[in-house]
Amino acid sequence: MTKRASDASDVSVSPPRRRSKYTLAPLVLIAGNVVLFALFFVWPAVIGLVYSFTNYTGVGAFQFVGLDNYQKLLGDSTFYAATTRTLLYTVLFVPLNFVLSLLIANVLVSKHAKGTSVARIFFFIPWLLSPIIVGVLWRWLFGENFGLVNYLIEKVGGSAVPWQSNADLSLIVVVVAAAWAWTGFSMLLFIAAIKNVPTSYYEAAALDGAGPWRQFISITLPSIAPTSFIVILLNTIHAMKEYAVFASLNNGGPGTSNNLLVQYIYQTGFKTGQIGYASAASFVLMLILMAVAIIQMMVNRRVENR
Repeated sequence: MTKRASDASDVSVSPPRRRSKYTLAPLVLIAGNVVLFALFFVWPAVIGLVYSFTNYTGVGAFQFVGLDNYQKLLGDSTFYAATTRTLLYTVLFVPLNFVLSLLIANVLVSKHAKGTSVARIFFFIPWLLSPIIVGVLWRWLFGENFGLVNYLIEKVGGSAVPWQSNADLSLIVVVVAAAWAWTGFSMLLFIAAIKNVPTSYYEAAALDGAGPWRQFISITLPSIAPTSFIVILLNTIHAMKEYAVFASLNNGGPGTSNNLLVQYIYQTGFKTGQIGYASAASFVLMLILMAVAIIQMMVNRRVENR
């Protein structure tokens, strides 16, 4: 009896050892991510927040100046101009990217489409390119004196268009270039979402006499609403932090007319050595992004609850 009791005790002890083994592995993996998150996000954010209340110049000691940097931002016309241009760029980029990617995705999932695998790769390649390369490619296309587009326009008897020296045209070129580069990523999200819509919905709508456009409006768009929300949110955050395409295509030109908020922060912090002031501008940008994300989430939740 004693031996049987001992065996039973051994059997009852072994399962917790296996559970502890499988519990430890996730904790180790999570701990690694927590360390990386703290090292590359939390720590720089805390340092930036501290700098925003100082007159730090990047070298030497600094002094705390309270809210002086934020008060200075309120009266900085260059900061307002950069913020306004950032919002304008976002308002132009996000809808254009949304429409292009949704249109392409809807065509590629059609049962009548041919060569969809090749087409998906073709449209996805721009997203794999570095933003610097995207900017250089589009500068070759829309260069004012050497661009391919102006060359073709002049060949057919037209006049060269001031793609770079006109501020509005220069901004539009960047918007189109960025939308071209980001369409592939949004397109893949939409393709996955549209494929998850039950085909029975479309079959029932077809029996009721609904055409392709009516099916798209009444079935496809409502069914992919969560994906649409993610696409709009990601594109909005990306647009408000855009830097590389502007820097490589026209450097925010002509002059400083198309400097976005991130360019303003970079130039203020690293070219003029006002790290504390640039940190304050960075936190204002973060607050704007948080406000945008919260508003979009509230709107999305309200739409889902209808």
